Amino acid sequence: MKIITKYIEQLQIEQIAVELLSKVVSLILLLIFFTLVKRLLDYLFDKTIIKSIKLYRQSEARQKTIAKLLHNIMNYTLYFFLIYWILSILGVPISSLLAGAGLAGVAIGLGAQGFLTDVVNGFFILLENQFEVGDSVVIGLVEGNISSVGIRTTQVRGFDGTLHFIPNRNITVVSNKSRGDMRAQIDIPIYAHTDLDKMMVVIKTVNKDHLEDFPEIVGSPNVLGPQTLKTGQLVFRIDIFVQNGNQSKVYSQFYQLYQEALISSGIHLPTININPITKL
Repeated sequence: MKIITKYIEQLQIEQIAVELLSKVVSLILLLIFFTLVKRLLDYLFDKTIIKSIKLYRQSEARQKTIAKLLHNIMNYTLYFFLIYWILSILGVPISSLLAGAGLAGVAIGLGAQGFLTDVVNGFFILLENQFEVGDSVVIGLVEGNISSVGIRTTQVRGFDGTLHFIPNRNITVVSNKSRGDMRAQIDIPIYAHTDLDKMMVVIKTVNKDHLEDFPEIVGSPNVLGPQTLKTGQLVFRIDIFVQNGNQSKVYSQFYQLYQEALISSGIHLPTININPITKL
């Protein structure tokens, strides 16, 4: 019993409690200070950086991309200092750890190398304007719209709603479907005995009557006529070039117009499942 009492006296519980209380208070004050500083910087960012970016003659999507990237850099810097100050308050020897060859070597070899590669690749993506927020892209096996471009990762929202996080170093080939005009390729299945001349007249009449109702169509539809698919199916092909993002809409509406007009003209059509939409 005396040994336990002596051991407790040597622990200096009062001094330990004071130190713990002091560190807790310091951490609370640090978090309050950090929250105020972050809100102030976010406010200044919106009032200065965002307005400055809008002065440049860039597209709205590119302005959003640059603003998002700069905001991410600011956040990374703030949180780095926050972690550094928290560890310092807790008494962790940050300088000694960073100077240690073992820890520094592991950090640089494993973490920092990949991080720097992400950052460098991210800046080249931005510099070369490979894609912007809102663009429809295919990156590897991921297809969707660009949701955010960060200093380390790029976020792609899939067409099914899934949000994909892609490290910038893994972005090697980008297929951007939002640059230039896209093609809606309409293949209407036909029989071998179909009257092609009559069908040509019907198709051109539909184009003439409805083309002005679709301002997103670029130029005039290109009526290619009969084509044979790899499956052996005979089709009547029409290529319609549209502003990017409108190919599905134009395809479905014109396919319906063609089908109704052909049936009304007495031309019977078989059915077939094909993938009609391709890029330019």
